[in-house]
Amino acid sequence: MRLGLYIFAGLALMAMVGAFTYTITPDNFIIELMGVNFNFPIAVWVVLPMLLLFLFTIGHMLFYGVRNYFKLKKWERDTDTLEDALYWSLVNEPKEQKYAIENIKNRAVLLSKASLNMSDNIEGLTPRLAKVVNIIQKIKNGEYIDLKDEKMHKVFNEGNPILIQNRLNQLTEGDKFVEDVMKASSDYSLPVQKEALTLFAQKEDFESARKYAKVFDVESFFLMLDRVNSEDDIGLTKEILNDFVEALKFSCADFIKIAQVTKKYFKPDENLALFRTYQKENPKAQNAYLYLLFEYELLDQVSSYLEEHEPNEFIKFRAFYKLKRQNSKYRMRDIIDIDHVCNDAKYLAK
Repeated sequence: MRLGLYIFAGLALMAMVGAFTYTITPDNFIIELMGVNFNFPIAVWVVLPMLLLFLFTIGHMLFYGVRNYFKLKKWERDTDTLEDALYWSLVNEPKEQKYAIENIKNRAVLLSKASLNMSDNIEGLTPRLAKVVNIIQKIKNGEYIDLKDEKMHKVFNEGNPILIQNRLNQLTEGDKFVEDVMKASSDYSLPVQKEALTLFAQKEDFESARKYAKVFDVESFFLMLDRVNSEDDIGLTKEILNDFVEALKFSCADFIKIAQVTKKYFKPDENLALFRTYQKENPKAQNAYLYLLFEYELLDQVSSYLEEHEPNEFIKFRAFYKLKRQNSKYRMRDIIDIDHVCNDAKYLAK
């Protein structure tokens, strides 16, 4: 029963009892207490215990009503806190939360260390949770969401898988963001850098890539170089190649792979001069230089180069050189697996 209704009903009952008693016996009744005489109508003495009970009942109801009110407020605050904890766990950014009720705290503390993975949308959520679940599902389905428009751009920290996936989605929507990542690659996580590099290398030419030589990795460089075989030279020049050689750490096999491409597009003298410089600055380019000498049938230069090095170096090339001197019709690809010539134990020891 509501307090106001209870007060009205209690007062009405006392009034009716008092009136009914007074109509029966309007006489007074005197009670002496501690030398003081209390002279009231009998109706008052009948109603007085009811009044005392009424007042104690009101006090009792007020006390427990106030206590329950504050307890309910704690539940409401903890409900809001729990919603907040669920929100941060959904976005993979779990945070410590403070709860007023011990039972809730003991159960919800797990959310401060856990991330929730939604497999599908759920009905009946609060608007805040429904919104974030909807956004996360769209991102997982490959859709790019502008987090600034959704006022969520400050929610995710770098490295958050949801943020990474959203940026990967953005990369596939257009070249502008790809260029933005290339310009400031250090501002983005490694998967985003990698994907941007891959997309850039699949579409752009070497002239556009030149200014990002230090951003490139070996894999992305060869992704571009492989396009040279099928899409003309896509702007590959000696100067551009020099920039990439200076920026990247190529292995012996990498240099040979580069030489296999450049021999088709650079003039022999230019190509040899290029790799002569590389092998002087980097021993890993020596096999590629020897490979070109054989390809261009410059056996005298091969002989001179081999004499400059130890007999236990370039064993496969030395063997082929002897065969070549005996019969010029031998072809390198018939004798040497050039893709694995760098597996020479002596060379790997370097």
